[in-house]
Amino acid sequence: MGTTETGILSGRLTPVEYEKNFSDLHPPLDEHEALVAADRCYFCHDAPCMTACPTSIDIPLFIRQISTGNPVGSANTIFDQNILGGMCARVCPTETLCEEACVRNEAERRPVEIGRLQRYATDIALHDNIQFYERAAPTGKSIAVIGAGPAGLACAHGLAVSGHDVIIYDAREKAGGLNEYGIAAYKSVDGFAQREVDYVLSIGGIDIRNRQMLGRDFSLSDLLAKHDAVFLGLGLAGVNALRAEGEAAEGVEDAVDFIASLRQSETRSDIPVGRRVVVLGGGMTAIDAAVQAKLLGAEEVTICYRRGKEHMNASEFEQDLAAAKGVSIRHWLQPRRILSRDGKAAGIELDYTTIEDDRLVTTGETGVIVADQILKAIGQSFDPEGLGIISLQSGRIVVDQEGRTSLDGVWAGGDCVFGGEDLTVSAVAMGRDAAASINRALAAVTQPAIAVA
Repeated sequence: MGTTETGILSGRLTPVEYEKNFSDLHPPLDEHEALVAADRCYFCHDAPCMTACPTSIDIPLFIRQISTGNPVGSANTIFDQNILGGMCARVCPTETLCEEACVRNEAERRPVEIGRLQRYATDIALHDNIQFYERAAPTGKSIAVIGAGPAGLACAHGLAVSGHDVIIYDAREKAGGLNEYGIAAYKSVDGFAQREVDYVLSIGGIDIRNRQMLGRDFSLSDLLAKHDAVFLGLGLAGVNALRAEGEAAEGVEDAVDFIASLRQSETRSDIPVGRRVVVLGGGMTAIDAAVQAKLLGAEEVTICYRRGKEHMNASEFEQDLAAAKGVSIRHWLQPRRILSRDGKAAGIELDYTTIEDDRLVTTGETGVIVADQILKAIGQSFDPEGLGIISLQSGRIVVDQEGRTSLDGVWAGGDCVFGGEDLTVSAVAMGRDAAASINRALAAVTQPAIAVA
């Protein structure tokens, strides 16, 4: 079926084209390439790349281990700080984190390829199922983790290593959260997300119960009655409404659902895409949706963002990737109304915007873009259903430095937490640190009192 067809259609490309378009964005380094890349590291004693990493991986050490022919030891160093280091190597915006801080940028404007080196080491460990951790003696304590995303998995692994029993309750059919459902298919190929989940679970002591939703299948009070502690790694389940006239037209959909469908498709040929697609938003979700629409065979894909290029949450690398794939990015445009024909999206009318007195305002000018598919990537929201009296701020859970919520015995981490960075690596760090805090709290409860003379 050719791309000259109008409407939202599947099967626009040949099987070979789908396979090529959705192949690995960054092919893995081979041994020689990894050694050459590692040789560029200065092994700084006060490495700024470590400071820039939310999980504080000892980057100079793991790269030195690769350079000396010890990739397994390198993987151990990575996993000590980030048990989901394999996925983070694929999806982290390293260009704005560790690699942006690399001192090589000053001399050559080309950093050490930290992300690809991290993937090289962790892939070896996961491929050979090399285990670095053993469970401590059983403590008899049980912890409930709500959400099997990066924060929940990292927390569960840390608790299981300490000898606690963990039950993860997750609303989806598969574990993995954002890693399984929320990233571009070309960033994580060959079922890697599930292989990493299996690796995390192989420590033992972790039971995952799928299709279990807080507020529907159980309450927080239920869990507190059955478990010694609870960790909330709920992610962001809600999607912000466009609040534009005509939003209900056929062909207008949430970009997160579009991406999730792609992630669960084996061939991509069953995913419908429009001939002319408009994506609304300026973050990573908008870029992932737009690029994949183009890879599915859309002729024209346009990202519309209400502010300027410098305001986009998507990194410059991701913006450049979109442009390289043929996506047009237009700034200072805000959706006004969806235009439809016979109940189906036919275009979108947009207001031109500008900033006056530090406020975004419309200029009075409007424009129209023809489109048969419109994907909304204007942000996700947290659904507090079932949380009861837990304190929230700006619609997200308030926690202290250790991840403790306002409710005794309940911790939280990841995207559902106020002040979070909405990054996989940040979620992992919060889950890991919450596990350490929970472990300390449970140890304090069981510690015998010291008699005072």
